[in-house]
Amino acid sequence: MPRLFTALEIPRGATLSLSLLRGGLFGARWIDVENYHLTLRFIGDIEGHMADEIVHALDRIHKQEFTLTLSGIGAFGGKKPHSIYAGVAPSPELYALQEQMERICQRLGLPADARKFTPHVTIARLKNLRDEDIARYLAARGNFMSMPFKVSRFTLMSSREAIGGGPYIIEEAWQLHKNSALEDSNVGGEKPSGSMAENNIF
Repeated sequence: MPRLFTALEIPRGATLSLSLLRGGLFGARWIDVENYHLTLRFIGDIEGHMADEIVHALDRIHKQEFTLTLSGIGAFGGKKPHSIYAGVAPSPELYALQEQMERICQRLGLPADARKFTPHVTIARLKNLRDEDIARYLAARGNFMSMPFKVSRFTLMSSREAIGGGPYIIEEAWQLHKNSALEDSNVGGEKPSGSMAENNIF
């Protein structure tokens, strides 16, 4: 059974910026560009009827579009880093969307996510790399920042066990309400990467 999670897609302009971070760290497993995403709420392996309930509950989310900017580079894992990620500039709208999803999942009986929500896009997996090499990589790219981009929808994605992450499949997508203030400020009018899955698993 695939693992489910809600996520935001990363548009083409931002994926290009992220792709320029690849390389310069020998032994890292770089995430394929088409698999970049921002996880909102990990759901896990669940039965079909529960997946249906989650889909119906997510139907009731009504929020406006907003903008995001990827900002900064970091590593997860403390003294033994296991992944490198691009961070996200502060966004109250992003946190509000994620908090509503968390409440929905808990109301449906799913356990609370014990990890604090830290919005990020994973760009590499690490195993047995030297600390000094990782520190040097992070220091050289610490000023990373993407152009702002519009978030116009959120998705329910699925994944199966795979080395390095992915492939990820979009199972459902929900449009956010148009925000006229964003129409004038949208940079480039980029469309999100990825497409709706042809076959729904539910």
